[in-house]
Amino acid sequence: MQNTYNNILHIVSFDTPYPPNYGGVIDVFYKIKAFKRAGAKLILHIFGQGQELLDELKEYCEQIYIYERNTGMGSQLSTIPYIVNSRRQPDLLKNLMNDDWPILFEGLHTTYYLDHPFLKNHLKIYRESNIEHHYYWQLALASRKIIDKIFFSIEAARLYQWQNQLKYADLILTVSENDSQYLKKKFPHQQIECIPSFHGNQEVSSKIGFGDYALYHGKLSVPENDQAARFLIQKVFAELPYRFVVAGMNPEKGLIKLAQNYPNVELIANPSSQEMDKLIEEAQVNVLITQQATGLKLKLLNTLFKGRHCLVNEKMLTGTNLHPLCHIAYHKKSLKEKIIELFQIPFSADEIEKRMHHLNHFYSDDENARKILDLIFKFK
Repeated sequence: MQNTYNNILHIVSFDTPYPPNYGGVIDVFYKIKAFKRAGAKLILHIFGQGQELLDELKEYCEQIYIYERNTGMGSQLSTIPYIVNSRRQPDLLKNLMNDDWPILFEGLHTTYYLDHPFLKNHLKIYRESNIEHHYYWQLALASRKIIDKIFFSIEAARLYQWQNQLKYADLILTVSENDSQYLKKKFPHQQIECIPSFHGNQEVSSKIGFGDYALYHGKLSVPENDQAARFLIQKVFAELPYRFVVAGMNPEKGLIKLAQNYPNVELIANPSSQEMDKLIEEAQVNVLITQQATGLKLKLLNTLFKGRHCLVNEKMLTGTNLHPLCHIAYHKKSLKEKIIELFQIPFSADEIEKRMHHLNHFYSDDENARKILDLIFKFK
């Protein structure tokens, strides 16, 4: 018989977790749904816009509070990271003080009040999505604009210092084993548990047979994803005869213009969730590359549940146990060779069976929700 949880949990989200259309909010949204299925009662605190989006969240939460971010220059002129300082909201502290229920802080962004003395009677849980200063440093390296490079570099330094605030968390939940090992070295006296990202997939729905294009997808406004898309267009698919689709949120004009220069390349900007799912499902090869060896790439999990062949570089798999389910390319030459090879191989029922066994065991939203709730409500 499955456990049910009748206790109440505060969740502080760095952004509105609906629609679940990029990495961090995907984890938050589907975690909320899985907590609800387990019987937990949730009080959700959101930094973001969109009262009209709350109807989708109300069915999972007892209460929802929305706070505005302080996005002016005043939040920049501080040693506190901008992503943290801009979420300094006294109303949040006031609402958290109303009771003694545990608080789940989603991402370093939300941790301004982690060490506040008025919250000393709360169990405080930090949910990591990646090592933030590593992430921001890579954004600085990938950015094409000088002003962005400066901002991301400064923010990386501030995040490195702010990371020390995690000593005030009673429990830290990471998304990958690599991140767990890093944080265990930094905070050897704290309880740190690895719980993979939540993704919303209940079963493997990959299609057997062939597709007729390759796909790269991601939030294209992120410099790292923009850089990956440019690399794949110019250095890989420009020299291959296959159709290549790039899809994602808010691409820069330069990337749109670049794609137009290649007859076999199509860029699809801001597809709906349903359109993106169909693109993933119908592709013959989903190509996913990254320079960020931190966190767990949710688009990788989603692709393995929905898509055919998945071709990645080594950094995409860092800290995961997903190697048996992916094809790995180590450099540009092997990327091309693998793409040519995979366009000749139909995706099989045996591959689907292998994914089902592996993913349902390690990456079940319901099982991982129960693990978290057990940790929180049986915490000693």
